[in-house]
Amino acid sequence: MSCSIFRALFTAMIFTLNSPIQASEVQVAVAANFTAPMQAIAQSFEHHSGHQVVAAYGATGQLYAQIQHGAPFDVFLSADASTPAKLEAQGQGVRGSRFTYATGRLVLWSATPGYLDGSDAALKAMRYRHLAIADAKTAPYGLAATQVLAKFGLTEAVQGKLVTGQSIGKALHFIATGNAELGFVAMSQVYQEGVLKSGSAWLVPAALHAPIRQDALLLKKGADNPAAAAFLQYLKGEQAAQIIQSYGYQL
Repeated sequence: MSCSIFRALFTAMIFTLNSPIQASEVQVAVAANFTAPMQAIAQSFEHHSGHQVVAAYGATGQLYAQIQHGAPFDVFLSADASTPAKLEAQGQGVRGSRFTYATGRLVLWSATPGYLDGSDAALKAMRYRHLAIADAKTAPYGLAATQVLAKFGLTEAVQGKLVTGQSIGKALHFIATGNAELGFVAMSQVYQEGVLKSGSAWLVPAALHAPIRQDALLLKKGADNPAAAAFLQYLKGEQAAQIIQSYGYQL
């Protein structure tokens, strides 16, 4: 083989090893409360790794059902710890891959400035026509909201006022569009860098509900996907941690 041909083949090999062909795609099922931080993390991860993230957002219970029915997800970012544990026990997740990536905060939010004064007074006064929450059966933040209402003895009193969305994203939509004067959402949806982006709010004390521990799981489909492994490793790293904390989550 001539030197010129050898050099051409060698150059082609190096180009192939460093080209985007080596990049892979990771499909991630993401709990709706984590939409904004996930978008920022995905952008940063793609920039640093060259891999591509395809994310689907929804209520944890809905995503669980989709995984059960064969949805092609590699990674699951849940809004609770029990659903990934269930998938792992059922053999649909890679054993030992589960970890807590964030602990969430529940917020009572109104799109109207001044409607809430930073306390629970407006919730207890019950002068509102509609109170939005996520479905407690499919959304862990919805379950936390029902626990807060139970602590205050308001469960029965607000039944006729509840507007229930399948996910925390839908609950936010009800409030943002004026279909509910106020409602329970995730802190990450309305705060960034500790500052309320709009409207008015009450940060619900964590003692009023069970901890919202959010776990990640590598699903069986992603077991041999290098992009999935790289994404989960990135999610554990400092850059992702800074983004997660900027939206009000604890690690």
